[in-house]
Amino acid sequence: MTFTSEGRGDRLMSTEELAEYLSVPIATVYAWRSRRKAPPGIRVGRFVRFRQSEVDAWLASRPREVA
Repeated sequence: MTFTSEGRGDRLMSTEELAEYLSVPIATVYAWRSRRKAPPGIRVGRFVRFRQSEVDAWLASRPREVA
């Protein structure tokens, strides 16, 4: 299910959608969140959602190293 925040038209992604968007396992997103390395999340009831604009900003702020 896709949500948008009111008035902004900014897509809210679930943890599963974020993992798919970043092409990483869901467990990686959970590990990043526990280490505070993930994009900022928003609590919506008992769920965590991620604004696409904040995810994109987080990606842009990351170092562009390739291991």
